Amino acid sequence: MVSPTPLSQYTMPTTKNALLRYQILDRCFSDFHRKYTIDDLMDKVNDVLMDMYGTQVSLRQIREDIKYMKDRLTYNAPIESHPYDGRKCYYRYAVPDFSIFNNALSVEEVASLRLTIDMLGRFRGVPTNAWLEDVISNLEFRFGVRPNTENVVSFDCNDRLKGTELLGDLINAALDHRPLRVLYRTFAGQERTTVIHPYHVKQFNGRWFLIGLQEGLHGNYLTNKALDRIVHLSPADVPFISNTSIDFSTYFRDILGVTLPDDHPVPEEVLLKFDAARFPYVVNKPIHPSQQTADEQEHIIRLTVRPNKELEARIFSYGNQVEVLKPAWLRRQIAEKLREIVNKYACVQEDCNGRA
Repeated sequence: MVSPTPLSQYTMPTTKNALLRYQILDRCFSDFHRKYTIDDLMDKVNDVLMDMYGTQVSLRQIREDIKYMKDRLTYNAPIESHPYDGRKCYYRYAVPDFSIFNNALSVEEVASLRLTIDMLGRFRGVPTNAWLEDVISNLEFRFGVRPNTENVVSFDCNDRLKGTELLGDLINAALDHRPLRVLYRTFAGQERTTVIHPYHVKQFNGRWFLIGLQEGLHGNYLTNKALDRIVHLSPADVPFISNTSIDFSTYFRDILGVTLPDDHPVPEEVLLKFDAARFPYVVNKPIHPSQQTADEQEHIIRLTVRPNKELEARIFSYGNQVEVLKPAWLRRQIAEKLREIVNKYACVQEDCNGRA
């Protein structure tokens, strides 16, 4: 299988580690016990970048960073240059206590931030979560908060899942309104290249999905693509079609998962009866936000959803501990599939050749 191609290889590279550079420069400009020339500033920044990422920046980049920090529309930092040693200049804030990061944290906030860094840090070292390095390192450097090295928290994380390395590019494309040309491979092995206007990314059941407007021969339509099935991404040289009608804060409200069923356009009442052993677990961990207890004595819960394949899969995951009571069509559909399953296991006592 061809590895997914990062979109960043096809677009103008963004300035990496910018926030970290600003933090280092901010501390230098605030230090009134030392005079930092432009070369000193570059060395200071590169020391940290090399230690953290194995990269360095040029003198030109440092000058651009200073210009950016001084801009009144960004940080409006009062950075001044002063003659030094006859030939050079050193840089310093005009106001001794100025900082572009002057939001002090309380003791409680520091404790909460440390807990957050601890939790995020559990994902460090996982290739698909390499993007977290910038986030965690910037938090640690900015606030001087180091994580606790004692491992007391574990997360269910599939480090073999493909496609998550595309998350950053897809989110940026959606935010920047950049259409994409996507080469997608189905589970059947068929590949097809389409143009998609990215709107949203969503995680469900350990997988990530891209939701966007897909261009088709007979019109455009909304689609969702699993990131682990994306083979290749590149920019599409077409005008972006903006999302003007979908509110993704409520878009998935009536479904389980990411699939909106065309044959069930409105929510229906779904009644599920569980056995006594399973019922408390389902009550404590609802299947869907709409879940209510319809009959506690009979162990019946009520969902108000548009039934789709994800709901059906969830029902089957409970095995013989659940019974679909309503709607009737879903009960018949589940019963038919159960009969097919029974037929497959009909020869459980003897093999298919009739031997005991």
